[in-house]
Amino acid sequence: MAPWRTARRESKRDQDDLHDGAMGFLDHLDELRRRLIRSCIAIGVGMAISAIFVDRLANFVLDQIIRTLPAGSALIYTNPSEGFSFWFNITLIAGLVLSAHFVMYQVWGFIAPGLYASEKKFVVPFVLLTTVGTATGALFGNYVLFPGMMKFFSAFSSKHLIMMPSINETFDHYVTTMIGMVVVFQMPTLVYFLARLRLVTARFLWRHLGYAILVIFIVAALLTSSGDAWNQTAFAMPMIGLYLISIVIAWIVGPKREKETLSPGAASKLGGLVIAATAFEQARRRRMAERGRMAARSAGL
Repeated sequence: MAPWRTARRESKRDQDDLHDGAMGFLDHLDELRRRLIRSCIAIGVGMAISAIFVDRLANFVLDQIIRTLPAGSALIYTNPSEGFSFWFNITLIAGLVLSAHFVMYQVWGFIAPGLYASEKKFVVPFVLLTTVGTATGALFGNYVLFPGMMKFFSAFSSKHLIMMPSINETFDHYVTTMIGMVVVFQMPTLVYFLARLRLVTARFLWRHLGYAILVIFIVAALLTSSGDAWNQTAFAMPMIGLYLISIVIAWIVGPKREKETLSPGAASKLGGLVIAATAFEQARRRRMAERGRMAARSAGL
């Protein structure tokens, strides 16, 4: 490629970067408003689609919860509005899952003006990884984490201590588990982009593993709906596993150290410099030795 074309392309990139970074505070607020409105519209469309299948979605969630309870158990509600709240929350969660890819694209559209032109090409990996992380976190919370927690809690039920869970509190626990896992499963995505931007490395993440485990347990305590140690540990273990996976991701996508190789011409020049330096050192030593002998002769005379 001609040098003038390369310079012209680099100049155009610099102009784009300067233009993108020239947005004022009010411009950022207006952009944020537009992105939020589009995201809310997308969530509303997702909720409308989910409302068509709300019966199937509700039965799916209820069957998943009942399966973890002791035989013959049922969910109850004492407040008449709790039934409507349950159906509305089901529709809201399904709408969020359906519109997750569009909402993540709006998030990227808001932060993209602050990035360089070479960094804006990460839009496809960002939307793809965040969408996959959302779906994977929701599936993990639904099929693995939430059933395990409920089975653990229901194990304390006996003839003198009967478990009669409320739909409102149980579903709140279910939603907390789902949201927590969706957020947690974004960790590999975050590390991927930080590693590509050379802000973190695999060595840095590995060196701070102990601190990361401490922070993970603190975050698990904030995300859980109850303060028992088992609940916090159940949240923390997937986070620790994802942190280890993130280390591998940072090692794969991070900048590799370039091996220093010399061309034949550079090697010959380096060899000539070494030979010249060696010859100069030997001549200097001979001259010092001769001066020493002359000084010794002078002292003898």
